[in-house]
Amino acid sequence: MTNQKHQFDASPVLVEDMAPVLRLSLRVKPAHRASLGQALGLDLPTRVGARVAAGGTEALCLGPDEWLITAPEGTDLTTPARAVYADAPHSLVDISDREVTLRLSGPSVLDLLAACCPRDVAAIPVGSAARTVFDSATVVLWRDGPTDFRMDIWRSFAPHVRALLAQVQEEFVAGL
Repeated sequence: MTNQKHQFDASPVLVEDMAPVLRLSLRVKPAHRASLGQALGLDLPTRVGARVAAGGTEALCLGPDEWLITAPEGTDLTTPARAVYADAPHSLVDISDREVTLRLSGPSVLDLLAACCPRDVAAIPVGSAARTVFDSATVVLWRDGPTDFRMDIWRSFAPHVRALLAQVQEEFVAGL
């Protein structure tokens, strides 16, 4: 029996800060999901991890009654949501300043993420997303392509996550 060591691709992963976006946390009961989604111009997905996009706005289902919505800065989603509040009560909270987003891309991105994430990142389908942890930080991973991810991180954890990403990349290059 031979020991086979997993070969990591030591190619660097490009880690870059993304431009700020409007980021909203939405909670609404399933009975009011369709009405509120129509007001926002989105068909809010019902499957956890599913994403939809329309006109630069994206919605990610994080739970049975919870969505993360992103849109270009300056987009007004509160006015249409407020207009249907009487018929579709909900909580829509601007969390834009709470988080930052990193883009991670390159041939070894799956190995890089797997080093600090207990989730099987390779199993996240392209076009979906998942809330998970990276070391001790809660993150949302958006899989935009086979080797292209976005990672939303609470601003206070960003230095820790960036340092871990750099350390793991250094270890890959050194062949550890």
